[in-house]
Amino acid sequence: MAIQQKLQTKLAQKLILTPSLQQAIKLLPMSTLELADLLNQEVVENPLLEEIPTEDLAPEQQAAEKQDKKEEAKNDTWDDQDYEYFFGEYLDDGYRPKAPQEVKELPPIENTLSTSSSLADHLSWQLSIQTDDELTRELGEAIIGNLDDDGYLVASIDEIASMGPWPIDDVEKALRLLHTFDPIGVCARDLQECLTLQIRHLGLDGTPTEKIITEHLRLLQNHQIPELAKKLGATIEELKHHIEIIRHLDPKPGGRYNPKASQYVIPDVYIVKIEDQYVALLNEEGLPQLRISPTYRRLLDKGAENSDETRAYVKDKFRSALWLIKSVEQRQKTIHKVATSIINFQRDFLDHGIEHLRPLVLRDVANDIGMHESTVSRVVTNKYMHTPQGVFEMKYFFHSGISSSYGDAVSSVTIKQRIRKIIEAEDQKKPLSDSKIVSILQREGLMLARRTIAKYREELKIPTSNQRKVLF
Repeated sequence: MAIQQKLQTKLAQKLILTPSLQQAIKLLPMSTLELADLLNQEVVENPLLEEIPTEDLAPEQQAAEKQDKKEEAKNDTWDDQDYEYFFGEYLDDGYRPKAPQEVKELPPIENTLSTSSSLADHLSWQLSIQTDDELTRELGEAIIGNLDDDGYLVASIDEIASMGPWPIDDVEKALRLLHTFDPIGVCARDLQECLTLQIRHLGLDGTPTEKIITEHLRLLQNHQIPELAKKLGATIEELKHHIEIIRHLDPKPGGRYNPKASQYVIPDVYIVKIEDQYVALLNEEGLPQLRISPTYRRLLDKGAENSDETRAYVKDKFRSALWLIKSVEQRQKTIHKVATSIINFQRDFLDHGIEHLRPLVLRDVANDIGMHESTVSRVVTNKYMHTPQGVFEMKYFFHSGISSSYGDAVSSVTIKQRIRKIIEAEDQKKPLSDSKIVSILQREGLMLARRTIAKYREELKIPTSNQRKVLF
């Protein structure tokens, strides 16, 4: 059978991500700060991009700035001051400024910033002044390097010994030394050891308090006080003192030396109420307003005497700059559309608070603005909205709904808030079980299963009814 070569034409449709579309997709998930950094970087790399000068701003903005200056001038009472009283020596014809003194170069600002000491730094400092033995210091540093944020040792003795390799006896000796360091209880391998170290530091060795921790900690955690009293051969009244001591121990001794850094949020969208309507305003503060440089654009004129290489370079940069400006503009329009759609769906929340947050999914907003769900998902990523009820991540407004007997669906966030309030109002000596919370919500028209209540309670980080019970 002979093989023949033939030419055939075929018509087909293909979806291709053009460079401009790829750039637009890349910009959507960015926060305002990330976008500002990108635009500033592009201005440095692309000579055809430049920031719009202040004098070229819109006439309305210029008029507003002039009005502000007039108001400042009215309030300025400087003309009434006595110039000669304040600046007499400077107005003298014979005044000569003092020769500038030689100033030593100041240290960089990054060298003057204060930093808080971490748990590892605090323990290493104690290790350096407690022993001169090199092996003990090496073992101590290895142990310190395997602590979590709460100060617990997450590696076993065998694992640390294999890092050297070091003798297991030496590792245990170094660990015993670290157990004496501040904060007491650090470098423990579990909660029981952590509390035991603190009890012994208080001089309560051999007391019922130590026995509760070393032998019956599980009963105490489950609030099985009668059974605990029976095990120790004591009355419940006699246990009060020992349980009170345990209650004041620190189960996370390393936490105070590893504080979480504060994260400041700059909203991307502001929701403002104008008369009776909510309006979405984009936060463009810090975003450079870009345009195509007129100087470089003239290099593309047909009459300009430029080499082909120059024209090709300028044309490429021109196309890149144009794509960027259009992509940024499209991004801002899309964010504004999504924010406006959220306002329409969550008007009751903006007026009355979290109890009126209604269920919402990405598909609802996508259908409302005529875009794909993936586009909406990218828009709400890393974006925050400033509302009359506070600052929320845009993802916060998207939650599944649970049907009620009244016909309207209720947001899962609203149900969690209701569960929290029910538990806060309960009798602490007789806390409500998940089944009782189900009954309360059923009377309010919300039909939920017990496992759903347990799931929401765990997400709220609320312990079980046994663990919430106040003993005495």
